[in-house]
Amino acid sequence: MNNLKGLELLRNPFLNKGTAFTLEERKKYDLTGLLPCAVMTLEEQEKVVYEKLKSIDDALDKHFYLMNIYDTNRILFYYVVKKHIVELLPIVYTPTIGDAVINYSKNYDTPKDAVFLSINHPENIKKSIEAVSNDLDDIKLIVVTDGEGVLGIGDWGVQGVDISIGKLAVYTVAAGLNPRNVLPIVIDAGTNNEALLNDPFYVGNKHKRVTGEKYYSFIDEFVKTCTSLFPDVLLHWEDFGRGNASTILEKYRNNICTFNDDIQGTGVMMVAALNSVAKVTNTPIKNHKILVFGGGTAGIGVSDQILLEKIRSGLTLDEALKDFYIVDRQGLITEDMQDLTEGQKKYSRKKGEFKKPLKDLAEIVAEVKPTVLIGTSGVHGAFTEAVVKNMAKSTERPAIMPISNPTKLAEAKAEDIIKWSDGNALVVTGSPSSPVEYKGVTYTIGQANNALLYPGLGLGIVVSKSKTVSDGMLAAAAHGVSSLIDLSVKGAPMLPVISKLREASKLVATAVVKEAVKENLNRAPIVDAENAVENEIWEPYYR
Repeated sequence: MNNLKGLELLRNPFLNKGTAFTLEERKKYDLTGLLPCAVMTLEEQEKVVYEKLKSIDDALDKHFYLMNIYDTNRILFYYVVKKHIVELLPIVYTPTIGDAVINYSKNYDTPKDAVFLSINHPENIKKSIEAVSNDLDDIKLIVVTDGEGVLGIGDWGVQGVDISIGKLAVYTVAAGLNPRNVLPIVIDAGTNNEALLNDPFYVGNKHKRVTGEKYYSFIDEFVKTCTSLFPDVLLHWEDFGRGNASTILEKYRNNICTFNDDIQGTGVMMVAALNSVAKVTNTPIKNHKILVFGGGTAGIGVSDQILLEKIRSGLTLDEALKDFYIVDRQGLITEDMQDLTEGQKKYSRKKGEFKKPLKDLAEIVAEVKPTVLIGTSGVHGAFTEAVVKNMAKSTERPAIMPISNPTKLAEAKAEDIIKWSDGNALVVTGSPSSPVEYKGVTYTIGQANNALLYPGLGLGIVVSKSKTVSDGMLAAAAHGVSSLIDLSVKGAPMLPVISKLREASKLVATAVVKEAVKENLNRAPIVDAENAVENEIWEPYYR
């Protein structure tokens, strides 16, 4: 019990059992008189919490209630969420976390064991991280954000810290990473959100975002500090702006153990979905033509992962690139356009390939005839009836995947896509979708929820103590996810259902460990990957 007693023990969320402290424990730890007389089991406490949750109508209020338990009794929190994972995952993380981020300052109560680093004080990085991590065990995983590109809702500055906290909660719920081995961090680099800058209650730095040399120098100092303090740590970058995200990843990915979920995780989920599409259509991934609507960090990240999968299947880089079409604000991206990002330049089409510049998505689909349409734009309703019908005209089973989050930013609803394609579309959405009934068939909609991927990936990396996160490990993760799906029935989901989250995480972790060993990237001696993963999994029960 770390020698804590009395109120100090009750205030420690990792050690506090609340009413579950036995009478003997209450005497031993000076808790007599500090708790109600009743002694409850963890199961009884869960029933109380869940009954309370059922009485709360608003999803954001449910989130705040659960996070209050997180703050006071971490084991009870994880026990409740794990038991009701399908119902509560959207409350703990997406889509509800978006509203929690927006309302963070007005509801701020405690730091929830997060580290807040100010861009203006690089000299405080080490002591700030040490101050929090000293109360935990060995740190194996850090999720860090700077809040510039939160989900699909943009720049929310320091309020993005909720993303780091929530992401790590999912790591524990889905894959069983010990909550004492993880650390949420936010880099407060300022914000360009005028509403926050003018909000007297905003809790972050009230200045425009710091960019350029000062910003990257801070990131460099941060990376050096983390890898010095925790040599085997996995650094997970989350919700950075589109320019910084790819720059940071490319700078460090070959030198330290790191990955970016927005760039790589979403892409790997799409590769997993395309593995299913390939089976249903009897057309290998290398022969699919991909149109990505949204040329930002996620869109390019998705394209990059599919590109790697095509190359692994035998295509040359040039052959694979011919199958990609990226659409952004200016329309179908061509090489003669101004102000393209490096990623957009890579996928740009030749000037003059089409008779005229193409801007309308339905027209682009009719001209290009893609077999796969992926939405990463955050443009609600962009996949119109005309777009879907044009997809269905040229492809018998078109894959249509509006994966923008949250639901209000989705390019289309699953039920509309099924109806407009006469039940032939293979649909994946970003947020949860209810099953769709159409002409006597029930279509279960797969959700491109990175929670099916990154927790298992992170667990596998932690188990293997991998030196870096290789493309091979990401591919292994994708195949680990898709191995769970039964596609023999019409209407089957293209990705596993969330109820199989724990199972998916274990499969992904094992596949990742095996690949790390195969590539000689593991720093931990691994004899049996499956046993190594099993031995690392933490379960929520009172010690």
